[in-house]
Amino acid sequence: MKIAISSKGNTLDSEVDPRFGRCAYFIIVDPDTMEWEALSNQAAQMGGGAGIKAAQLAADKEVEVLITGNCGPNAFQSLRAAQIRVFIGASGQIRDAIDHFKNGQLTEITEASVGRRFGMR
Repeated sequence: MKIAISSKGNTLDSEVDPRFGRCAYFIIVDPDTMEWEALSNQAAQMGGGAGIKAAQLAADKEVEVLITGNCGPNAFQSLRAAQIRVFIGASGQIRDAIDHFKNGQLTEITEASVGRRFGMR
């Protein structure tokens, strides 16, 4: 299984970024082996469509689960179309978010958790 986590930095010790489409990095982790890679989020600087572009990046990496703080409607629709499950409410370090996921402490959503343009504020 591959998990993508929205991150403010490029290590497992970085803080979870509460924004999905405009986070600085995605940390892609195999929670069983803890092998990981950091990807710079090229969508973060886009004027619009960042969530859709970030969702495409996750899909291209064959991610099955996304962990973030919040997820807007366009991003959520794109993630759902790619059959990527979305869990919100993550905070703290990336390592903490992985542990919270493994322990069932995050909330899986079935619709967007924030409105459009949330990450631009």
